[in-house]
Amino acid sequence: MNRSLRRSILLSSRISQVATWTTRRSYAFQAAAPPIHQVFSRRAKWLQKERAAGDVETSRVADYLKDEVAIRLCDRLLDIKRTYPKALDLGANACNIARALARENPDTNPEAPVSDPIATRIGHLLAVDSSETLLYRDTDQPFNDQINMTRQVLTDEETLPFEANTFDLVLSSLSMHWINDLPGVLAQINNVLKPDCAFVGAMFGGDTLFELRTSLQLAEQERRGGISPHVSPLADVRDVGGLLQRAGFKMLTVDVDDIIVDYPDTFALMTDLQAMGESNAVLGREMGAIQRDVLLANDAIYRELHGNEDGTIPATFRMIYMIGWKESKDQAQPLPRGSGDINLKDILEKK
Repeated sequence: MNRSLRRSILLSSRISQVATWTTRRSYAFQAAAPPIHQVFSRRAKWLQKERAAGDVETSRVADYLKDEVAIRLCDRLLDIKRTYPKALDLGANACNIARALARENPDTNPEAPVSDPIATRIGHLLAVDSSETLLYRDTDQPFNDQINMTRQVLTDEETLPFEANTFDLVLSSLSMHWINDLPGVLAQINNVLKPDCAFVGAMFGGDTLFELRTSLQLAEQERRGGISPHVSPLADVRDVGGLLQRAGFKMLTVDVDDIIVDYPDTFALMTDLQAMGESNAVLGREMGAIQRDVLLANDAIYRELHGNEDGTIPATFRMIYMIGWKESKDQAQPLPRGSGDINLKDILEKK
Protein backbone atom coordinates (compact mmCIF):
# COMPACT_ATOMS: atom_id res chain seq x y z
CA MET A 1 0.00 0.00 0.00
CA ASN A 2 1.23 3.48 -0.74
CA ARG A 3 2.79 5.13 2.33
CA SER A 4 0.88 8.38 1.86
CA LEU A 5 -2.39 6.48 1.46
CA ARG A 6 -1.69 4.39 4.57
CA ARG A 7 -0.83 7.55 6.57
CA SER A 8 -4.07 9.23 5.52
CA ILE A 9 -6.06 6.13 6.55
CA LEU A 10 -4.44 6.06 10.01
CA LEU A 11 -4.99 9.80 10.44
CA SER A 12 -8.65 9.53 9.50
CA SER A 13 -9.04 6.60 11.95
CA ARG A 14 -7.56 8.64 14.81
CA ILE A 15 -9.77 11.62 13.98
CA SER A 16 -12.85 9.39 14.06
CA GLN A 17 -11.78 8.02 17.47
CA VAL A 18 -11.31 11.53 18.83
CA ALA A 19 -14.69 12.52 17.45
CA THR A 20 -16.25 9.47 19.09
CA TRP A 21 -14.68 10.29 22.44
CA THR A 22 -15.75 13.92 22.17
CA THR A 23 -19.40 13.03 21.73
CA ARG A 24 -19.32 10.96 24.92
CA ARG A 25 -18.27 13.88 27.12
CA SER A 26 -20.83 15.57 29.38
CA TYR A 27 -20.84 19.27 30.10
CA ALA A 28 -22.02 21.34 33.07
CA PHE A 29 -24.73 23.86 32.39
CA GLN A 30 -25.52 26.91 34.53
CA ALA A 31 -28.69 26.51 36.57
CA ALA A 32 -31.71 28.62 35.68
CA ALA A 33 -31.84 30.11 39.19
CA PRO A 34 -28.89 31.62 41.06
CA PRO A 35 -27.31 29.39 43.72
CA ILE A 36 -28.48 29.93 47.31
CA HIS A 37 -25.71 30.91 49.67
CA GLN A 38 -26.00 28.64 52.69
CA VAL A 39 -25.27 30.56 55.90
CA PHE A 40 -27.09 28.47 58.52
CA SER A 41 -27.29 24.74 59.14
CA ARG A 42 -31.00 23.91 59.11
CA ARG A 43 -30.35 20.54 60.73
CA ALA A 44 -28.36 22.13 63.57
CA LYS A 45 -31.19 24.60 64.17
CA TRP A 46 -33.75 21.77 64.18
CA LEU A 47 -31.69 19.85 66.74
CA GLN A 48 -31.37 22.94 68.95
CA LYS A 49 -35.15 23.45 68.94
CA GLU A 50 -35.82 19.79 69.67
CA ARG A 51 -33.39 19.70 72.60
CA ALA A 52 -34.67 22.99 74.02
CA ALA A 53 -38.31 21.88 73.86
CA GLY A 54 -37.40 18.56 75.51
CA ASP A 55 -36.98 20.40 78.82
CA VAL A 56 -40.53 21.71 78.89
CA GLU A 57 -40.46 23.85 82.04
CA THR A 58 -37.12 25.50 81.31
CA SER A 59 -38.19 26.15 77.74
CA ARG A 60 -41.42 27.80 78.88
CA VAL A 61 -39.59 30.04 81.34
CA ALA A 62 -37.16 31.14 78.61
CA ASP A 63 -40.03 32.06 76.25
CA TYR A 64 -40.41 35.52 77.81
CA LEU A 65 -38.83 37.21 74.79
CA LYS A 66 -40.78 35.27 72.15
CA ASP A 67 -44.03 35.88 74.03
CA GLU A 68 -43.35 39.62 74.28
CA VAL A 69 -42.49 39.95 70.58
CA ALA A 70 -45.57 37.93 69.60
CA ILE A 71 -47.76 40.30 71.64
CA ARG A 72 -46.20 43.37 70.01
CA LEU A 73 -46.60 41.78 66.59
CA CYS A 74 -50.27 40.96 67.13
CA ASP A 75 -50.94 44.47 68.43
CA ARG A 76 -50.37 45.68 64.86
CA LEU A 77 -53.46 43.76 63.81
CA LEU A 78 -55.57 46.06 66.01
CA ASP A 79 -55.08 48.81 63.40
CA ILE A 80 -56.30 46.56 60.57
CA LYS A 81 -60.08 46.32 60.78
CA ARG A 82 -60.52 42.98 59.05
CA THR A 83 -61.45 39.37 59.67
CA TYR A 84 -59.22 36.52 58.52
CA PRO A 85 -60.94 33.24 57.56
CA LYS A 86 -57.59 31.48 57.00
CA ALA A 87 -54.33 32.57 58.64
CA LEU A 88 -50.85 31.04 58.60
CA ASP A 89 -48.26 31.21 61.40
CA LEU A 90 -44.94 30.49 59.67
CA GLY A 91 -42.19 29.29 62.02
CA ALA A 92 -44.62 29.08 64.93
CA ASN A 93 -42.07 27.88 67.51
CA ALA A 94 -44.26 26.98 70.54
CA CYS A 95 -47.33 28.77 69.08
CA ASN A 96 -46.44 32.06 70.78
CA ILE A 97 -48.54 33.98 68.26
CA ALA A 98 -51.60 31.83 68.98
CA ARG A 99 -51.18 32.56 72.69
CA ALA A 100 -50.93 36.30 71.96
CA LEU A 101 -54.02 36.22 69.72
CA ALA A 102 -56.05 34.59 72.49
CA ARG A 103 -55.25 37.33 75.05
CA GLU A 104 -58.22 39.09 76.60
CA ASN A 105 -58.49 42.88 76.29
CA PRO A 106 -55.58 43.28 73.85
CA ASP A 107 -56.40 46.92 73.06
CA THR A 108 -54.40 49.22 75.36
CA ASN A 109 -56.56 52.23 74.51
CA PRO A 110 -57.88 53.59 77.86
CA GLU A 111 -61.12 54.56 76.14
CA ALA A 112 -61.76 50.88 75.39
CA PRO A 113 -60.71 48.98 78.53
CA VAL A 114 -62.67 45.91 77.44
CA SER A 115 -61.98 44.43 74.02
CA ASP A 116 -62.40 41.04 72.37
CA PRO A 117 -59.38 38.83 71.74
CA ILE A 118 -57.92 39.16 68.25
CA ALA A 119 -58.56 35.42 67.87
CA THR A 120 -62.27 36.19 67.44
CA ARG A 121 -61.41 37.73 64.06
CA ILE A 122 -59.53 34.66 62.83
CA GLY A 123 -61.53 31.77 61.41
CA HIS A 124 -58.71 29.22 61.42
CA LEU A 125 -55.00 29.46 62.23
CA LEU A 126 -52.51 26.99 60.78
CA ALA A 127 -49.28 26.92 62.84
CA VAL A 128 -46.29 25.34 61.08
CA ASP A 129 -42.74 24.65 62.25
CA SER A 130 -39.93 22.20 61.54
CA SER A 131 -39.59 21.11 65.19
CA GLU A 132 -42.41 18.77 66.19
CA THR A 133 -41.43 18.74 69.88
CA LEU A 134 -41.48 22.54 70.10
CA LEU A 135 -44.63 22.93 68.00
CA TYR A 136 -46.65 20.54 70.20
CA ARG A 137 -45.05 21.55 73.51
CA ASP A 138 -48.02 23.55 74.81
CA THR A 139 -50.99 21.56 73.54
CA ASP A 140 -52.24 21.29 77.13
CA GLN A 141 -52.36 25.06 77.68
CA PRO A 142 -55.69 26.96 77.97
CA PHE A 143 -55.12 29.17 74.90
CA ASN A 144 -55.69 26.15 72.64
CA ASP A 145 -59.39 26.21 73.57
CA GLN A 146 -59.69 29.92 72.76
CA ILE A 147 -58.61 29.80 69.13
CA ASN A 148 -59.44 27.50 66.22
CA MET A 149 -56.04 26.22 65.18
CA THR A 150 -54.19 23.19 63.87
CA ARG A 151 -50.49 22.36 63.89
CA GLN A 152 -48.44 21.03 60.98
CA VAL A 153 -44.79 19.97 60.90
CA LEU A 154 -42.81 21.16 57.87
CA THR A 155 -39.77 19.25 56.72
CA ASP A 156 -38.27 22.45 55.35
CA GLU A 157 -39.50 25.90 56.38
CA GLU A 158 -37.86 27.38 53.29
CA THR A 159 -40.29 25.52 51.00
CA LEU A 160 -43.99 26.26 51.58
CA PRO A 161 -46.26 23.38 50.45
CA PHE A 162 -49.35 25.55 49.95
CA GLU A 163 -51.32 26.54 46.88
CA ALA A 164 -51.31 30.10 45.60
CA ASN A 165 -53.92 32.52 46.99
CA THR A 166 -54.67 30.34 50.03
CA PHE A 167 -54.38 32.57 53.11
CA ASP A 168 -55.98 35.85 54.19
CA LEU A 169 -53.10 36.58 56.58
CA VAL A 170 -49.55 35.30 57.11
CA LEU A 171 -47.77 35.90 60.41
CA SER A 172 -44.20 35.07 61.42
CA SER A 173 -42.46 35.84 64.70
CA LEU A 174 -38.76 35.26 65.47
CA SER A 175 -38.05 32.49 62.98
CA MET A 176 -37.12 34.16 59.70
CA HIS A 177 -33.66 35.23 60.90
CA TRP A 178 -32.59 31.57 60.48
CA ILE A 179 -33.71 31.41 56.83
CA ASN A 180 -30.96 31.01 54.22
CA ASP A 181 -33.03 32.13 51.23
CA LEU A 182 -34.95 35.03 52.74
CA PRO A 183 -35.87 36.64 49.38
CA GLY A 184 -37.22 33.29 48.16
CA VAL A 185 -39.30 32.68 51.29
CA LEU A 186 -40.79 36.20 51.11
CA ALA A 187 -41.72 35.56 47.48
CA GLN A 188 -43.43 32.30 48.49
CA ILE A 189 -45.34 34.10 51.25
CA ASN A 190 -46.54 36.62 48.69
CA ASN A 191 -47.63 33.74 46.47
CA VAL A 192 -49.73 31.94 49.12
CA LEU A 193 -51.49 35.16 50.17
CA LYS A 194 -54.76 36.17 48.60
CA PRO A 195 -54.77 39.52 46.75
CA ASP A 196 -54.91 42.59 49.00
CA CYS A 197 -53.97 40.53 52.07
CA ALA A 198 -51.15 41.22 54.51
CA PHE A 199 -47.96 39.60 55.71
CA VAL A 200 -46.97 40.72 59.23
CA GLY A 201 -43.61 39.55 60.52
CA ALA A 202 -40.97 40.14 63.19
CA MET A 203 -37.35 39.02 63.21
CA PHE A 204 -34.08 39.69 64.98
CA GLY A 205 -31.96 42.15 63.04
CA GLY A 206 -29.23 44.73 63.01
CA ASP A 207 -27.44 45.17 66.31
CA THR A 208 -29.06 42.28 68.18
CA LEU A 209 -26.66 41.08 70.91
CA PHE A 210 -23.98 43.52 69.80
CA GLU A 211 -22.63 43.52 73.36
CA LEU A 212 -22.07 39.76 73.31
CA ARG A 213 -20.66 39.87 69.79
CA THR A 214 -18.01 42.49 70.60
CA SER A 215 -16.99 41.04 73.96
CA LEU A 216 -16.61 37.51 72.56
CA GLN A 217 -14.48 38.78 69.69
CA LEU A 218 -12.19 40.68 72.05
CA ALA A 219 -11.96 37.72 74.43
CA GLU A 220 -11.03 35.28 71.67
CA GLN A 221 -8.55 37.72 70.17
CA GLU A 222 -6.87 38.06 73.55
CA ARG A 223 -6.86 34.38 74.55
CA ARG A 224 -6.50 32.61 71.23
CA GLY A 225 -5.14 35.19 68.80
CA GLY A 226 -8.13 34.94 66.45
CA ILE A 227 -11.92 34.94 66.27
CA SER A 228 -14.65 32.59 65.10
CA PRO A 229 -18.38 33.33 64.47
CA HIS A 230 -20.49 32.88 67.61
CA VAL A 231 -23.37 35.28 66.83
CA SER A 232 -25.18 34.81 63.52
CA PRO A 233 -25.27 37.55 60.86
CA LEU A 234 -28.57 39.41 60.78
CA ALA A 235 -30.43 41.50 58.21
CA ASP A 236 -30.39 45.26 58.59
CA VAL A 237 -33.57 47.31 58.66
CA ARG A 238 -32.48 49.07 55.45
CA ASP A 239 -32.36 45.71 53.67
CA VAL A 240 -35.77 44.44 54.78
CA GLY A 241 -37.77 47.04 52.85
CA GLY A 242 -35.88 46.22 49.67
CA LEU A 243 -36.43 42.48 50.17
CA LEU A 244 -40.18 42.97 50.66
CA GLN A 245 -40.39 45.14 47.56
CA ARG A 246 -38.37 42.62 45.56
CA ALA A 247 -40.80 39.87 46.65
CA GLY A 248 -43.71 41.85 45.20
CA PHE A 249 -45.24 43.36 48.34
CA LYS A 250 -46.88 46.78 48.25
CA MET A 251 -47.67 49.46 50.87
CA LEU A 252 -44.71 48.50 53.03
CA THR A 253 -44.25 49.35 56.69
CA VAL A 254 -40.95 48.58 58.43
CA ASP A 255 -40.08 49.72 61.95
CA VAL A 256 -37.54 48.87 64.63
CA ASP A 257 -37.95 48.22 68.35
CA ASP A 258 -35.17 47.52 70.85
CA ILE A 259 -35.86 45.25 73.81
CA ILE A 260 -33.12 45.39 76.48
CA VAL A 261 -33.03 42.54 78.99
CA ASP A 262 -30.78 42.61 82.08
CA TYR A 263 -28.98 39.42 83.16
CA PRO A 264 -26.82 38.67 86.21
CA ASP A 265 -23.92 37.55 84.00
CA THR A 266 -23.04 36.31 80.52
CA PHE A 267 -23.50 32.69 81.59
CA ALA A 268 -27.18 33.33 82.40
CA LEU A 269 -27.59 35.05 79.02
CA MET A 270 -26.10 32.10 77.12
CA THR A 271 -28.15 29.63 79.14
CA ASP A 272 -31.36 31.43 78.21
CA LEU A 273 -30.37 31.62 74.54
CA GLN A 274 -29.83 27.87 74.57
CA ALA A 275 -33.20 27.29 76.27
CA MET A 276 -34.85 29.47 73.60
CA GLY A 277 -33.34 27.32 70.84
CA GLU A 278 -31.38 30.38 69.67
CA SER A 279 -27.85 29.00 69.88
CA ASN A 280 -25.35 29.56 67.09
CA ALA A 281 -26.15 27.65 63.87
CA VAL A 282 -23.71 29.27 61.42
CA LEU A 283 -22.16 26.70 59.08
CA GLY A 284 -18.60 27.94 59.62
CA ARG A 285 -18.83 27.91 63.41
CA GLU A 286 -16.28 26.16 65.60
CA MET A 287 -17.72 22.90 66.84
CA GLY A 288 -17.85 22.14 70.54
CA ALA A 289 -18.15 24.34 73.60
CA ILE A 290 -16.32 27.64 73.98
CA GLN A 291 -13.19 27.27 76.08
CA ARG A 292 -13.49 28.19 79.75
CA ASP A 293 -10.77 30.87 79.70
CA VAL A 294 -12.51 32.57 76.75
CA LEU A 295 -15.84 32.55 78.60
CA LEU A 296 -14.31 34.07 81.73
CA ALA A 297 -12.54 36.74 79.70
CA ASN A 298 -15.77 37.42 77.81
CA ASP A 299 -17.68 37.98 81.07
CA ALA A 300 -15.06 40.42 82.35
CA ILE A 301 -14.90 42.37 79.07
CA TYR A 302 -18.70 42.44 78.78
CA ARG A 303 -19.01 43.98 82.25
CA GLU A 304 -16.27 46.50 81.60
CA LEU A 305 -17.68 47.72 78.29
CA HIS A 306 -21.44 47.38 78.78
CA GLY A 307 -22.18 46.55 82.43
CA ASN A 308 -24.85 48.33 84.48
CA GLU A 309 -24.12 50.14 87.73
CA ASP A 310 -26.05 47.55 89.75
CA GLY A 311 -23.76 44.74 88.56
CA THR A 312 -26.08 43.29 85.91
CA ILE A 313 -25.36 43.24 82.20
CA PRO A 314 -27.73 44.42 79.43
CA ALA A 315 -28.47 42.43 76.29
CA THR A 316 -30.05 44.28 73.37
CA PHE A 317 -32.49 42.47 71.09
CA ARG A 318 -33.34 44.58 68.04
CA MET A 319 -36.68 43.63 66.50
CA ILE A 320 -37.55 44.45 62.92
CA TYR A 321 -41.31 44.49 62.34
CA MET A 322 -42.58 44.41 58.78
CA ILE A 323 -45.95 44.65 57.06
CA GLY A 324 -46.43 44.08 53.35
CA TRP A 325 -49.57 43.73 51.24
CA LYS A 326 -50.04 41.53 48.21
CA GLU A 327 -50.84 43.58 45.15
CA SER A 328 -54.45 43.85 44.03
CA LYS A 329 -56.38 45.86 41.46
CA ASP A 330 -58.73 47.12 44.19
CA GLN A 331 -55.85 48.28 46.40
CA ALA A 332 -55.48 51.93 47.32
CA GLN A 333 -52.96 53.64 45.03
CA PRO A 334 -50.95 56.83 45.58
CA LEU A 335 -52.00 59.86 43.59
CA PRO A 336 -49.80 60.92 40.63
CA ARG A 337 -46.96 63.33 41.38
CA GLY A 338 -48.00 66.96 41.15
CA SER A 339 -51.71 66.28 41.59
CA GLY A 340 -51.89 67.69 45.14
CA ASP A 341 -53.79 70.93 45.78
CA ILE A 342 -52.08 71.83 49.07
CA ASN A 343 -48.41 72.68 49.45
CA LEU A 344 -46.82 71.05 52.50
CA LYS A 345 -44.45 74.01 52.79
CA ASP A 346 -47.35 76.38 53.42
CA ILE A 347 -48.69 74.16 56.22
CA LEU A 348 -45.32 73.90 57.95
CA GLU A 349 -44.72 77.66 57.72
CA LYS A 350 -48.04 78.36 59.50
CA LYS A 351 -46.92 76.19 62.42
